[in-house]
Amino acid sequence: MFVVLWEFEVKPGSESAFERVYGRQGGWVRLFRSEAHYRMTHLLRDTSRPGIYCTLDFWDSETAYEKFQSTQRPAYQALDQAAQGLTLRERHLGSFLQSETESPTP
Repeated sequence: MFVVLWEFEVKPGSESAFERVYGRQGGWVRLFRSEAHYRMTHLLRDTSRPGIYCTLDFWDSETAYEKFQSTQRPAYQALDQAAQGLTLRERHLGSFLQSETESPTP
């Protein structure tokens, strides 16, 4: 399993809109679902820092994620541009491979 982790600082008052775009039925998940090797996204809200969220995007492999990035680049960039008004900052925290000792169960 390959996981991509992002952190977002959401503009005050934009939290609901952000959650709609980045949540389970949002535009990002709909776009990711166009790739068969996408598994799921978790949207997390920080309980101690208002307006801070993280997303964890789960893919079968790094290769599958990279393939998605290359084949869906225009759609990815368009959605990223449309969602920019919701955040003050976004930061890629890292991309991770699941440890071989961990179960692949989501």
